[in-house]
Parts: sequence; C-alpha cells; structure tokens
Amino acid sequence: MALELVRVGRYRARLASSKKDVSAAQALRYQCFNLSNEGKLDIDDFDMICQHVLIENLETEKLVCCYRILSFENGKNISRSYSSQFYDLKVIESYPEPMIEVGRFCIDPENNDQSVVLTAWSALAKIVDQNQTGLLFGCSSFEGIEKEKYLDSFALLRDRYVAPYHLRPKIKAAQVFCYSKDLIFTVDKKKALSNMPPLLKTYLSMGAWVSDHAVVDFNMKTLHLFTGMEISKIPKRRKQFLLDLV
Repeated sequence: MALELVRVGRYRARLASSKKDVSAAQALRYQCFNLSNEGKLDIDDFDMICQHVLIENLETEKLVCCYRILSFENGKNISRSYSSQFYDLKVIESYPEPMIEVGRFCIDPENNDQSVVLTAWSALAKIVDQNQTGLLFGCSSFEGIEKEKYLDSFALLRDRYVAPYHLRPKIKAAQVFCYSKDLIFTVDKKKALSNMPPLLKTYLSMGAWVSDHAVVDFNMKTLHLFTGMEISKIPKRRKQFLLDLV
C-alpha cells in the first residue's frame, strides 16, 4: 500500500512501494536528465538503498516529479552516501544529528505548475520533521560541463554561500573547478540568479551553503556542488509554512 505523505491541491506526494514505482521514477529521471541508454532508465546502485518520493497528479495519475532520500543516524557513515563518491566528507563524520541525503530531484519538463515544487518540499519537510533531521545534503547540478556560462553564478556563490570551514568538503574528484580560488570575476547578481539552477536557489533561500569547488561529472553531463542545509538555520516562517501544508 502506498504511503501518502502530503496533498497540495491536485498533487500528492507518496513513498514508492513497489519496483514498478521505482521504475517510473527512473524513467522520469532518464527523460529529465537527457540520458541515452537502451533501457531508457536512469539506474544506479543507490536506488536499492534509498526511499523514493513520488509526486503525482491525482487527476491524470501521472508522475510529475520525484526524488530519492538516504537517511543517516549521524555523520559516522556518510562515506556510504552518493555525494561521497565525489567529495571528501571526513569533516562531516563527526556531525552528531540525523542527516538525510536528497538526490535525483527532477520535474517533468512539460509541467510548470509551482504547486508541484511546493508539494515536493512539503513532503520533504514532513520527513525531516518526523526524523528530527539536523542536516540535509546532496549535489546541486548546473546543466552541462562548460563553466563559462555560469561564471556569474559561481562568483555569487564564492562571495556569499561557501560552507563554513568546519563543514566544508575537500577535493576528491579528478576533475574540479575551484571557483572560490581560481575565479577572479566581479558578479552580475541579476545574471547570476537567472543562470542558477532553480533547486539550488531554493536551497540557498533557506540558508544552505555549498562546497568551494564544483565537480565536473562527465557521466551526468553536469557541474555539481555539494550542498548542505542545517535545519536549525532555515527561517522559521519558511519552515512553518511548509509544515502547515502537511
């Protein structure tokens, strides 16, 4: 039986409860991430150990958004996370509170209803509250691997949003862009925000921070940043608004 998390208008968020549900999420991810393989699915080993959140249109019964989560009691086993493949996360191993890694967040490109995003965040807020989560983390991606078109965005991140030193991931991946050191660039804020991935902008608006370098991911054809958000730092009004929808 499907475990419903929240309803917002005509949308419902629930946890996947079958292989068919997971396959539907993998198919949507394949479409959104512009991948190419015979199975037309985005699959990796983490799908087997994650919970998958599905956002469906109740009127059409169509899957319009999905993401997956991986829970940790504390930072001790963070090396088992998806993000740890790309970032040295030893500084977070001593984090004492429950954590959740959020990944593969995607929305049907044909859907531009803001209620979809609201439903997705409301479901995550409920999960975070139920698990008394202290830290959300994951990888936020810029489409493509050409950093030049995102220099304003990286300059803004450099100036305002780099992680505090005691939580700042170190370099692990072979190909990285150390924008906090290598980028000498005066930011155009308007251009920076217009080129910023929507999901990352949402995280930043709630107090998130990012790694001081971007990883060049040739497999996913993205530039991505480790992104962390301490729940205690989320503005109270924003957090309460999401919880009130539950």
